[in-house]
Amino acid sequence: MSFAYRRHPLKGLYVIYQLLTTMFVRIPWWILLTIPQTWRPRKSWTIKRTIYVRLLRHLMSVTSQTGPLVTVPNHLAITPGTGINGVWVGAVSHLIIGDLKTWRTTSSVASIRIPGYWVHKAGTNIKVASSPTPGEKVIYNLHGGAYVRLSAHPSDLPAAIVRGLLDFVEPVNRVFSIEYRLSSGKPFVVENPFPCALIDALAGYNYLVNVVGFSPADIVIVGDSAGGNLAHALTRYLVENQDSADAKLPRPPGALILLSPWSDLSSSHDTPGSSVFTCSNSDYILNDGDIAYAKRAFSGPHGSGATETNRYISPASKHPSLEVHFKGFPRTFIVSGGAELILDQIRTLKSRMIADLGEGDGVLEDEGKVRYLEAPDSVHDYIVFEWHEPERSDTLKEIAKWIAIGK
Repeated sequence: MSFAYRRHPLKGLYVIYQLLTTMFVRIPWWILLTIPQTWRPRKSWTIKRTIYVRLLRHLMSVTSQTGPLVTVPNHLAITPGTGINGVWVGAVSHLIIGDLKTWRTTSSVASIRIPGYWVHKAGTNIKVASSPTPGEKVIYNLHGGAYVRLSAHPSDLPAAIVRGLLDFVEPVNRVFSIEYRLSSGKPFVVENPFPCALIDALAGYNYLVNVVGFSPADIVIVGDSAGGNLAHALTRYLVENQDSADAKLPRPPGALILLSPWSDLSSSHDTPGSSVFTCSNSDYILNDGDIAYAKRAFSGPHGSGATETNRYISPASKHPSLEVHFKGFPRTFIVSGGAELILDQIRTLKSRMIADLGEGDGVLEDEGKVRYLEAPDSVHDYIVFEWHEPERSDTLKEIAKWIAIGK
């Protein structure tokens, strides 16, 4: 049963037990098992990477029983700190139209004021939320965490991607991340199901365009894991509703970057021989009750059927009733890890986007718009882990070159 040890004192006792047995039993045993190179999940891995991945796998297993181990910032407040540039982002009820309006009603969610965080490149002197300089590019970042965990706050794990982008992407001097509301379900309070995160992502995009003043063409939307799913959904909403008479939506972004995007929340890729099985020992993500909980919490009243056939939720679903295309999408860079559990669904997304947009860097008018990079033997969302080298730096360098040529 998921979250069996979510309440104290059982939670505290369970965590102490796991900590002690990991330090004195598991890690020594893992080291012994890792010494022969052929016993490692991937022969190219070092002992260090193998141990790190096994530690992450175990941590995921523990938190599937306890729930969050620490309290992280959320949408209820701007969490202060040294160098933290938090702002409030206004509601966008007037921009919710069409299918999104219908889904919002089904889920009984509304657009509200939420926090966002600016991170500036080291050495720059930029006023928080200042108007852009002519032609200035900005990254709009949407963090991962299966829609149920982690934060946009610069102190949390996903901020490693933000720092990496600022370190490597020369034309970009600042990144904005939105603190979208996380979903939760039983045994916790049931709240914020789909399309809550999409509404919040829309608010952040509107803030960049209509409050700060960025041209949509100068915005690069970046999302990792569930944030990649969200980045796709936001871009799709902007593309599909440009001609609506019900609301004047901002134009779609100039570019889209999807890092290990969670592209199929159904089980259509969970077939024998797929990466769900072949990569089950080489990724830290576990295809277990924790993932099932995230899917239930996110889909909410829409049910599992929505994860199979809703183009906003599962654009890579293989369900025969799904109707999806990518015409009108901006130039897109997709990243995956060759050792990650959801590799096959990312490949499906890539193939569908290339079928509609063509393969290429999307600079010339007649050139394809989709660039795909698959890092061999790399885990899910590896760019978030600063120890995952050289793949992390190599990928960030390729992203930097791709953004630069899109001027």
